[in-house]
Amino acid sequence: MNYFELYDLPVSFRPDQNVVKQQFYALSKKYHPDFYINESAEKQEEVLELSTLNNKAFQVLKNPQKVLQYVLELKGMISEGENYALPQSFLMEMMDVNETIMNLQFDRDDDKLIQVKDEIASIAQSLNEELAAHTEMFENADEEQQEVVLAKIKDIYYRNKYINRLKESLAKL
Repeated sequence: MNYFELYDLPVSFRPDQNVVKQQFYALSKKYHPDFYINESAEKQEEVLELSTLNNKAFQVLKNPQKVLQYVLELKGMISEGENYALPQSFLMEMMDVNETIMNLQFDRDDDKLIQVKDEIASIAQSLNEELAAHTEMFENADEEQQEVVLAKIKDIYYRNKYINRLKESLAKL
């Protein structure tokens, strides 16, 4: 059972947060281990598993970044350890940014640091806008169209991961 099925929600990059909370609290009450203390060990184990599943579902479905990854995994678009090839045009654009970061590691320049942080923030903002547009398309697409949109969302997901690594590098400076 996936998290969307557990909460009786359609698969979506934007699950209704009110329903997520309602379902979490309802299932928390229903599967609270204290209510099953007089049941068999098997039943207690089953309830504990359902309670754990409920907690994991809530942690994922309340966080947009985790939802993004979860839906892509659920749809078979990404897998752990996948070696995704970013578009060459993106990598060429990032080459200058990486070079600037490397130079800043050896020769700190606060003005250059602010400039590269702003550049990365601008790229991240652009990616987030692109992601929002594509997730909206996914919500309104039929199954055939969803496959095409998912491929674009996957690409944005990996470009965002790359940008986040750059942000981490900058944070260390």
